[in-house]
Amino acid sequence: MSRPRIDLHTHSTASDGTDSPAAVMATAAAAGLDVVALTDHDTTAGWDDAAAALPPGLALVRGAEFSCVAPGEPDDPRGDIPVHLLGYLFDPVHPAIVAEQARLRRERDARLRRMTERMAAAGYPVDVDTVFSLLPHGASAGRPHLARALVGAGVVGSVDEAFATLLYTGSPFYVEKVDTPAATAVDMVRAAGGVAVFAHPLARRRGRVVSERVIAELAAAGLAGLEVDHPDHASADRALLRNLAADLDLVVTGSSDYHGTNKTTPIGAGTTDPAQLDALVARAAGVDVLAG
Repeated sequence: MSRPRIDLHTHSTASDGTDSPAAVMATAAAAGLDVVALTDHDTTAGWDDAAAALPPGLALVRGAEFSCVAPGEPDDPRGDIPVHLLGYLFDPVHPAIVAEQARLRRERDARLRRMTERMAAAGYPVDVDTVFSLLPHGASAGRPHLARALVGAGVVGSVDEAFATLLYTGSPFYVEKVDTPAATAVDMVRAAGGVAVFAHPLARRRGRVVSERVIAELAAAGLAGLEVDHPDHASADRALLRNLAADLDLVVTGSSDYHGTNKTTPIGAGTTDPAQLDALVARAAGVDVLAG
């Protein structure tokens, strides 16, 4: 029997992916996956559609990717570092989850609006109405929606180019948002019966990354795992994280971070060992894995 293929990090049109939740399920099945997690940014809006479209033979892990901050080094004047936390199998109607995800989506809307206004003021052919028209109703807003508007206006040739040249953290058009402290997010996910995994913790191409000390502190606070096998991780960093996970008794996950056509990485490009998924599920008490 072949080993199950498990991808624990994908996005749909409920946030900044280009495939509907149902299409993500179909894409996962067509790619030969046995288990897929839907982890849209700061929302569970795609869960029901994904569950309804789950094809036979595919299991769904319901989750979300939370926008967070974690401490930088004490002598670094730049302060906190933006990070992402993957929450899995939590109760989606837990009051703390509902309230914080709603707040984060408001932050996302305001940030996207201000960034678009800055670009329009600088002469770029974008406007708020056009950018927000790219969001399906109720979707969680993100910079990829502005990037798609820039592609559509002919300013750049791709979403990746938009991020590299105009929308990167620290660009003249970048606007910060108030994210959740990572330790608070860990507590929130656990209180809702879920498990928390640090998403792409050493994705250095995205900007600053946290120290091993911070990861150890989050592990002591209840972090369940580290996303190790991720497309944005160099091989040396994967090895470092795997050793760190062993030292801290953390689950090791792998994933594609699939976004449809917003990124070039195909679904299933990174996978999780079945025993590691079993370890995550054993720690959860919110919702179950759904079998198609």
